[in-house]
Amino acid sequence: MSTIKTVCVYCGSGPGTNPRFMESAKALGKALADGGIRLVYGGGSVGMMGAVATSVLDHGGMVTGIIPGFLTAKENALKRVQEMIVTPDMHERKRLMFEHSDAFVALPGGIGTLEELVEQLTWQQLGRHSKPVLLANIDGFWEPLLALLAHMRATQFIRPTLSIDILKAERVEDILPRLQAAAANAPDGTAAMPAEIARRL
Repeated sequence: MSTIKTVCVYCGSGPGTNPRFMESAKALGKALADGGIRLVYGGGSVGMMGAVATSVLDHGGMVTGIIPGFLTAKENALKRVQEMIVTPDMHERKRLMFEHSDAFVALPGGIGTLEELVEQLTWQQLGRHSKPVLLANIDGFWEPLLALLAHMRATQFIRPTLSIDILKAERVEDILPRLQAAAANAPDGTAAMPAEIARRL
């Protein structure tokens, strides 16, 4: 894999308490649109999720929303997107988000954001894909997670032979260049998870 055409963004369905969180979502949306990179996201119109998608659309970009049917009302599915995929459950949503994306970015968010991020890190650690995964560490939001990962390694629950290739950016303007650099260096043929494994997951 050498170029990134689609980026999956995980983030909160709420705005958070820090104004910089919403500002970063809007800035990332603009950066994706300006770079001609399609956004893949959870399909909602609320919180940071809605902010990043609306920003992409407002700046002339393309958006794919993927949302389970039971959340279409709760998260107010964004009707403006060019493509909206409604899935029967969360497992299918996550599988399709993986298949539609060349890279993953985690903005600040809650348990759902954390769960989606950690799943991609797990699959990557197990050698099922080599797509770049990046933490948008806005105002140090992800520092507690980074400390926990360091603690897991220090206590040898993450073995020395296992690498966690997690990227980090404190500024939105650094996100896409770091993803592109990582994608350019990824070994050929390892970006995608085999289809039969993806189906089982």
